Amino acid sequence: MQQYPFLSLKQSLLILRIAVAVIFLAHAIVRISNGSIPQFSEFMESKGLPYGVAWVWAITAYEITGGILLLLGKYTRWLSAGFIILLLVGIVLIHASLGWFVGEHGTGGCEYSVLLIVALLVIAAAQRERIS
Repeated sequence: MQQYPFLSLKQSLLILRIAVAVIFLAHAIVRISNGSIPQFSEFMESKGLPYGVAWVWAITAYEITGGILLLLGKYTRWLSAGFIILLLVGIVLIHASLGWFVGEHGTGGCEYSVLLIVALLVIAAAQRERIS
């Protein structure tokens, strides 16, 4: 009889990688579908980054391309590093000023981004272990 969580470490890491990939894909797809690219672009420019539209489209393209490749298990270490950089910049530009908590105790803080960074570190480490 198997014990909880009824999954092997390999299966758990696969689920984690797929879930993180879907989160980034969804983030980008919603940005495109709800038309929030101009709003995000203006925000980027208000933070001193020129060419806000170009930055937002580059982030969106990375989230889509990187999300698909991560979903397929390709280049996971490099993609994880890129996503971590995006998340760290997001923390600095957006989330840190809003505190730690995202939900119940706050609005838009950095706890979610930190959790994604930890998940990406685990994904990258798992890939590194497979290679060695």
